Amino acid sequence: MRSLSEIETISKRASRAVGFSWGEAEEVAKGIRLLELFGFPGIKNLDQYYKDRKKKSYDILTSIKKNNKSKKLLFCPIVLGVNFMDQIRKLEKFKKCTFEKIAYPLLFLSFLSRGSEIIGKKILLKLDKNQFLFNFNISISYSFLRKKFPSTAKKIEVTFLDNNDLFTDKEWKNLYKLSENTFVEETDSLKKGAAGAGLTDND
Repeated sequence: MRSLSEIETISKRASRAVGFSWGEAEEVAKGIRLLELFGFPGIKNLDQYYKDRKKKSYDILTSIKKNNKSKKLLFCPIVLGVNFMDQIRKLEKFKKCTFEKIAYPLLFLSFLSRGSEIIGKKILLKLDKNQFLFNFNISISYSFLRKKFPSTAKKIEVTFLDNNDLFTDKEWKNLYKLSENTFVEETDSLKKGAAGAGLTDND
């Protein structure tokens, strides 16, 4: 079994070899490492995408808007992903943005996961009939209906979720009240043994 370090190194070199800059190649490598770590076929999709690039052309989306649609070609998932992370602060203000016609959408997923960590918010992705929830680059929850990940996506909808507690204020107060039972009442002996006690003040 290949190590994550090997996966990252080879992905980076292969990405540079097909024409991406070293900076872009590094972002790809981090993403593939992440996908493989989470149990997604990152290497498989990257290999197939680079084979297709020899025969096909892809649309390059540099400036991302609220709604993005390619007229003819499929969007390159790597350029899209890199620019998504670079522009995520602006995109977050949209609350939701859409993309139509993306090649190898699995490769785009890793950028969303890392983007979630950058802004400190969960990101919900709707990919055709499937949903993915990105949790601060720590985990990816999903309801994937197909056995094989699609090589194209007709429509992707990205929603930036507000951070909300999953419990009520009453539930929080109940637990806080319980926690108060662990507080130690301050006594004279504790004061004497506290940090800094007994030191001579020479000022």
